[in-house]
Amino acid sequence: MRNSYRYIYGPVPSWRLGSSLGVDLISREDKVCSFDCGYCQIGETKVFSDKRQVLVPTEDILKEIKTLPDVRIDYITFSGRGEPTLAANLGEVITGIRKIRKEKIAVITNSSLMSRHDVRKDLALADFVMAKMDAHCAESLLKVNKPVKSVTFATIVDGIKKFKSDYKGKLALQIMFTAKNKDYAGDIASVAKDIGPDEVQINTPLRPSAEKPLSRQDIDAIKPYFKDMKVISVYDIEKTKTDIINKEATLKRRGSHD
Repeated sequence: MRNSYRYIYGPVPSWRLGSSLGVDLISREDKVCSFDCGYCQIGETKVFSDKRQVLVPTEDILKEIKTLPDVRIDYITFSGRGEPTLAANLGEVITGIRKIRKEKIAVITNSSLMSRHDVRKDLALADFVMAKMDAHCAESLLKVNKPVKSVTFATIVDGIKKFKSDYKGKLALQIMFTAKNKDYAGDIASVAKDIGPDEVQINTPLRPSAEKPLSRQDIDAIKPYFKDMKVISVYDIEKTKTDIINKEATLKRRGSHD
């Protein structure tokens, strides 16, 4: 079974989550997403969508989860070949996993659909939600993230704020800094402070992508803008060693895991 998983991958060494087992509710050859970020390690978005639908049946995901070998897992994390909140059965799968596994559950989202009540309801079932915030205004959102037309900067910020107001778990803002937005770190920090997350995750694309990563010095220069908040950086955290159950599936969804 070790090499036959279709919808789960890893565990991968995550600087934010320790040993993270990935769950991919998209699982398509072509990436399905509401953004087309240039730094994405799985390449360009082939299928732009803001429509929620079931792409992988819940029972198929749970069947694979039930057959996991005895490997260390700190978090079961929803990510993969696109935006996980596009999966209409996200909440159903989280509920199903809780019945058979003890690990905490995380969702990594680009925040594009958090203005929707049904999406917030599903995300609220997770222990840890990491919401993307790479921009500080409508213009920068278009430049950095290239969203579908229905998604705006205002709806993203409003959605995150509404989610935070009721959420009982841990909320982090994940910010990917590249040459496109590094000069606006102070503006992005102002937005972050207005939202008030539990944590700010400062990242740069260290895995292979179409955009080059910023240096450690660049990231160190950005961190002070977030000085009044809890901040972690991709350069500051040592990764956990993991025992990957399916290397091919992992590389397909995540790029290099080294």
